Amino acid sequence: MPKVGMEPIRREALVKATIAEIGAVGSLDVTVSRIAKRAGVSSALAHHYFGSKDQIFLAAMRHILTIYGAWVMRELTRARGPRERLHAVVRASFETGNFEPEVVASWLNFYVHAQSDKGAARLLAVYHRRLRSNLLHDLRPLVGLRAVEVAEVVGALIDGLYLRHALGDETNGELAAARVIHVLNKLLEDQ
Repeated sequence: MPKVGMEPIRREALVKATIAEIGAVGSLDVTVSRIAKRAGVSSALAHHYFGSKDQIFLAAMRHILTIYGAWVMRELTRARGPRERLHAVVRASFETGNFEPEVVASWLNFYVHAQSDKGAARLLAVYHRRLRSNLLHDLRPLVGLRAVEVAEVVGALIDGLYLRHALGDETNGELAAARVIHVLNKLLEDQ
């Protein structure tokens, strides 16, 4: 008999183990067996809950995106006015939990995986639309028709700093956010 109430706990353990394994290996070349071992469950149970390694990975990315979304909302509730809201979105992108090495490794592998997996591509498109929407909402009153251009630059800077971090750059999240905010402020001054 399965233990009642254990499924959510085991699913969460598997998701966290997936993120940790991807961070340890630096790629998606991890087995369900390794993920399950780290989570303290059998690989059969991991397959039962998720069906495949791809589904476990997508669940891990949904988890990361949920945490990111919660930080964005938290930061936005504190912000006053469009400029502060833009800074809040940037800060949330580099919050410590969102900028840990294993999370960054998961993000980078997610981008690569989205090139060949429709589920990952859809999830990545959702993330991009939300980031763009959050930025455009507050850029329009500040830069008008340049909002799309500025949003693209800010998104590219965020992605670029994640890439550099994954490649060994020791920049912490606070410094990364400060760099993006500095460039954003320069772009806003150019109006």
